[in-house]
Amino acid sequence: MEMLAAKGLDVGMEIPSLKPGEVNLGTSIMAVQFNGGVVIGADSRTTTGSYIANRVTDKLTPLANRIYVCRSGSAADTQAVADYVRLYLNLHSLELGKEPLIGTAARIGQQICYQNKAALMAGLIVAGYDDVHGGQVYVIPLGGMLERQPFSIGGSGSTYIYGYCDANFKENMSQDDCVDFVSKSLSLAMARDGSSGGVIRLAIITKDGV
Repeated sequence: MEMLAAKGLDVGMEIPSLKPGEVNLGTSIMAVQFNGGVVIGADSRTTTGSYIANRVTDKLTPLANRIYVCRSGSAADTQAVADYVRLYLNLHSLELGKEPLIGTAARIGQQICYQNKAALMAGLIVAGYDDVHGGQVYVIPLGGMLERQPFSIGGSGSTYIYGYCDANFKENMSQDDCVDFVSKSLSLAMARDGSSGGVIRLAIITKDGV
């Protein structure tokens, strides 16, 4: 930031960072789409600097019956965004009289993150199953971009496993293959990343629920 300013470049905005006393999830999160749904997973370590504040955090947060969000970044920011998305989805479902689409949940989260990008430190993966498009995975990185992907990884631990995931991901994997892929990927990330650890939490979301 300072180097860019010294070169006379206008950076336009401050890069979001943790506020004093804020807790960092220090995370490895992942979601993979398969023919009948999605597999999502995350580690369970929450850090405050080099101190492990919680070793059994649940970073897989429900937004609706068959929609979950994997959270990375500031614990407070991601929890607040998830609460707002859940509220808007509930109102949306009441208005339509049916369950919301995964894309709707992802776009609501994207709008909140983008409109508050200078204040939030939140990287999200929204995944789930709906009756229109089946299993879907959407990623919302820092800054509020939105993109649908066949699989997505996020958090500090993800930087260690991009090569592994690219080499081992295959189109049209079965549910069991996806579970194995997510488990191995997260275990490798947790082995290398000091801010990731604890246990691996997995969830399988299909037309029958979680």
